[in-house]
Amino acid sequence: MSPPQRRGRPGSRQAPSAATAAGGRSAPRRSDARRPGAGDRSDDRSSAQRRYDGPELPEDITGDELGPAVRRQLASLPERLGTRVARHLAAAGRLLDDDPETAYWHVQAARARASRLAVVREACGEAAYASGRFAEALAELRAARRMNGSPDYLPMMADCERAVGRPDRALALSRDDGVGRLDDAGRIEMTIVAAGARRDRQEIEAAVALLEAAPLHSASRAPWVARLRYAYADTLLEAGRTAEALEWFHRTVAVDSAAATDAVDRVAGLGGADEPARRTD
Repeated sequence: MSPPQRRGRPGSRQAPSAATAAGGRSAPRRSDARRPGAGDRSDDRSSAQRRYDGPELPEDITGDELGPAVRRQLASLPERLGTRVARHLAAAGRLLDDDPETAYWHVQAARARASRLAVVREACGEAAYASGRFAEALAELRAARRMNGSPDYLPMMADCERAVGRPDRALALSRDDGVGRLDDAGRIEMTIVAAGARRDRQEIEAAVALLEAAPLHSASRAPWVARLRYAYADTLLEAGRTAEALEWFHRTVAVDSAAATDAVDRVAGLGGADEPARRTD
């Protein structure tokens, strides 16, 4: 599974629902006729079995959908076990955007079988993040990083710190030595998260300055350009600079061919739907 694009607005997350936080199940019920604790252990066993079994696997998913790097890690498992883990990971990857809750339970089934593989822990972190389980996502991504040393998880880890109310730790991660080894998209994502952490601390002008130091005028049409411009426009709006915000929402629209942001709606909401984008640089 590759790292997912952030859901919702850049620099923001969707809070988990109570049902999600509880795993979607009610508390176990214990019969007075049984000795104390017996019902709890039975429920624990059945819960663990459900986690191990995971959701039903579609017949058309074989595991071959995964990339070569993932399949190489899974090759360390016995063939039958590796195929089952691969199928759960592939199913999770298919569902991550549209049904993150089911994707989460697919990766839990993979984790129950192969928790010592970094790629599995990475997938668990991504699915937990997508389904709003931010503390769990942080723990899983930390584990994956300990296993393989990759810096790729740093932006998502920082955003998880924001989600659990620790913007200071998010900012500390933005200064991690590993940030320098991220690709362009990763570095921009970290900049967006760091600016969001500044906003969490009500340091709006500092957030604006962080984003202004990034390549807002890049000629690239990579997805990160739209995300960066959107975050800048949104931060300008919070700073009370409405006219500038409108201009940058227009500039976002100009490069957001995939409609990855809701910049068109933001323009309309600011009364600028009929204005052309002033510049696209």
